[in-house]
Order: sequence, then structure tokens, then C-alpha cells
Amino acid sequence: MKLTHSRAVFLMILVTMMWSIAGVVTRHLESARSFEVTFWRSFFTVVSLLVILPFFQGRAVFSKIRNGGLAFWLSGVCWSMMFTAFMVALTLTTVANVLVTMAVSPFITALLARAFIGHKIPARTWLAIAMAGAGIAWMYGGQMDLSSHIGGTLVALMVPLASASNWTVVQHSRAHGKNVDLVPAVLLGAVISTLATLPLSLPFSATAHDVGLLALLGLVQLAIPCVLSVMCAGVLKAPEVALLALLEVIFGILLAWFGAGEVPGASVLTGGALVIGALVVNELIGWRQRA
Repeated sequence: MKLTHSRAVFLMILVTMMWSIAGVVTRHLESARSFEVTFWRSFFTVVSLLVILPFFQGRAVFSKIRNGGLAFWLSGVCWSMMFTAFMVALTLTTVANVLVTMAVSPFITALLARAFIGHKIPARTWLAIAMAGAGIAWMYGGQMDLSSHIGGTLVALMVPLASASNWTVVQHSRAHGKNVDLVPAVLLGAVISTLATLPLSLPFSATAHDVGLLALLGLVQLAIPCVLSVMCAGVLKAPEVALLALLEVIFGILLAWFGAGEVPGASVLTGGALVIGALVVNELIGWRQRA
């Protein structure tokens, strides 16, 4: 599918809305915990992608996996780290803590993109990152409780590190004109995550209710949006993708608030407004300049 910049922006917003349901859904699990939560979600992601990818790309998708180069394998490893760390972190701390910690991604992404692929980041994007950073810092100070959630915070920090590395790999391969389809890397990441967490999940304790919810996450919260996000990465620059991905923080906290009773503090609402404002200003200025 050929994406314009405007369509890619809209699609990334939709992707963040789909990503954001993970927190509220996991709060309604009955007995599944920790690595078993990750295993079932990754397993159903694999099943979903085995249907989705051949439908859009035909059987050639499997040859692309067999012949994938270094960028493909690096992206797959990054996806697996993101899949695993995110779900484990949600079982160790609050949704707000996980999402706020993940929101450092734009800073890491901008640094890696500048250092490894020489992206010249526009002044407007740096300003937006600074504004978003101020909002995140405000949310961070009001939400983070390191004394009781240090484990979950450290695990959650692995997600933006892997995400920044992943987007940089995607952009680097595009910049060098390599005909590498990194969409199947999402499938590879899900396979690695499934295999890695299986022995840590035994014996299973999930109920049928839990498995149904995790199957929903595997398809709607992970398989579909991750494929779409990789497509968007081919059009948007890495810092833009990272900034738009911050909307997951806002959507996720709101869903956990209304759907699971995890009430955010005033700092979350104030900081979230600043983050959204930074995103809107950045994109509006960008559209005006291109016009």
C-alpha cells in the first residue's frame, strides 16, 4: 500500500489507539501472570500473522524470512524484546508507570537516528521533543514510585531502548536502498518471544477467559498495529514515528482509568495535554511547510 505522509500520520495514530488497549485488558485477567501473559499474547500474534502476512504478500513472505539479512534479524530481535518486556512490565507495575517510562523513546530514537544514519532533525521536531519531554517529566514526577515499582520500571525501560533500535534499523535499510521487507520481522519477533517465554510459563494457569483476552491482544493490539507501524516507518522519519507513538501513553492511561479504575493524578492530565500539544504543533508546522 502506497502511503502519503498525511496518511502515514493518520495510520500511526490509529496504531497507537490499538496498542493502548493492552493495559486495560490485562487488568481483567483472572489468573494468568508474568511470562504466561507474554507467551499467550505472542503465540496468538504468531497465529494471526501467519494468516495476515500471506494474505497481503502471498507465499513469498516465507522466502523473505528465509533470505532475510542482518537488518531483518536485528529488527526481529528488537520486536521480541519489545513484546516480552512490555507485558512483563504491566504485571509488575501500573499502566501509567509502564507507559510513562516508555515515553522516553523519542529522545533515544532521535539520538540513534542522528548518530547512526545521520538524520538532520528539523528545529520544529527538536522543539516538539522538548515540549513532550517537559510533559513526560511532569507526568513522571507525579506518577513514578520507584521505591515500590523499581522492577517494573527497569523492565519497561527495555521497551523504548528496543523500539529506538528497531526504528533506526528500519530507516537505515531504507536509506541504503536495500530491498528488505521488514514487515515479516514482526512475525520473527513474535516467534522468538513465544519460544523464549514458553519454558518460563509452565505450568499454565490461564483460564479460558484469560486465553480469549490474550488472543484478542495478539491480533488487535499487536499483530495488526505492528505491521501497520512498520509500513508507516517507511514514510515517516524515526523521530516523527517516536513522537506519534507517544499518543499510546495518553490513550493507555485513559483506558486504564475508565476501564480498570486506575485513576491518574493531576500530573498525568497536565503532562498529557502538553505531550499532545507538542505532537499537534509539530505535525501542523510540517504540513504547512510541505504545502
